[in-house]
Amino acid sequence: MDSITIRPITRNNWEDAIKITVAEYQKPWVPSVMEGIAYAHIKPWDEALDPYIIDLNGAIIGFFYLSYTPGSEDNYWIGGFQIAKEFQGKGYGKQSMKTIIDFITQQHPNCKEISLTVEKANDRAQSLYESLLFVSENKTNAYDEMIYKLMV
Repeated sequence: MDSITIRPITRNNWEDAIKITVAEYQKPWVPSVMEGIAYAHIKPWDEALDPYIIDLNGAIIGFFYLSYTPGSEDNYWIGGFQIAKEFQGKGYGKQSMKTIIDFITQQHPNCKEISLTVEKANDRAQSLYESLLFVSENKTNAYDEMIYKLMV
């Protein structure tokens, strides 16, 4: 059975992580892994921003970062979520997102709300998030991306 785990980006895996690529049409919708790692270093939004790889049976298949205020109940943002193009269309996106949600709630027991944004034109991502009970806030952020929230 396929086992998806979340692991931090480290000096031992970052070079493999930055090789992740999404389909050409998806590139405008998601930051590259290198950009996500840079965000983790710069921390442009909140007090903490941690980059992670998504691991499938020892293979790096995806990436995301978590931007959050430590100890808060409602300031946990999933960003940069992506599954490598060769692993798309196999259910790993949904399985990975479920694992990410579990990971966040285990690592941050005060968390009661998880948020993310999605490009307006990215219908597949919107459907994925809605299938996992994320709800559109019917508003956008400063980048005109739709805001979704999940109560946990």
